[in-house]
Amino acid sequence: MKELFDLDGKVAVVTGGGGILCGTIARALAKQGVSVAILDLNEESAQKVAEEISKEGGKAIGLKTDVLSRESLEKSKSIIMKEFGHLDILINGAGGNKKEATTSKELEFFDIPPEAIRWVFDLNFLGVFLSSQVFGKALAKQKEGIIINISSMNALRPLTRIPAYSAAKAAVSNFTQWLAVHMCQNYSTKIRVNAIAPGFFLTEQNRFLLTDEKTGELTPRGKTIIEHTPMGRFGAPEDLIGIIAWLASPSAQFVQGTIIPVDGGFSAFSGV
Repeated sequence: MKELFDLDGKVAVVTGGGGILCGTIARALAKQGVSVAILDLNEESAQKVAEEISKEGGKAIGLKTDVLSRESLEKSKSIIMKEFGHLDILINGAGGNKKEATTSKELEFFDIPPEAIRWVFDLNFLGVFLSSQVFGKALAKQKEGIIINISSMNALRPLTRIPAYSAAKAAVSNFTQWLAVHMCQNYSTKIRVNAIAPGFFLTEQNRFLLTDEKTGELTPRGKTIIEHTPMGRFGAPEDLIGIIAWLASPSAQFVQGTIIPVDGGFSAFSGV
């Protein structure tokens, strides 16, 4: 059993690693003996996570990286290969939403500006696509490796008010399946590509939709989500650790092209 879940000595790249969810994932991987490269547009956040890992005895570097820039990704890849010598795991976690692409009483669907839609779609989908090109090429060369994309429950069941984010995450899920087949058929069956679809986790991106900014109480939307989540709570960042560790480990060696919900039962509940 130990060998099935062994990740010691592996090297992982985590985009969006300076954030709450992917920062937690990066710290957990480091505790399993994984050397981690934290990539984030916010250099301070990336380095903070890397420093925390280092203080706990792990190996990590924090790099300012723009996932929408191939040049930036290539630069980070060069540093990572020089620092760690190889790459085993890519976790595409960079993403997010913004108010300007979210419908509200003040902003109707018909008035959402195209630049806001483009911003959300590019960050969530194109960032995954470009990162997979740059780092996936290293995996293809060595004919072995793991890619784990962070999709969303919105990809399976589009939610009200966030059309751009839902569409972008649906694209991530579709691309996950496409890339899984492409890597197997053209490079190696030892390259696995899967995704997780988290349910509702409180992050800086969605906090303004789920909780009242002044009181901290649940908004009507937040209450509805909890009522439709059989486990009766939002997800905690730690809830993602097990699924990521499993998908990255040899124990998932026949799991390919899947999108796995981590949602407290939200997708299983019909509402009645």
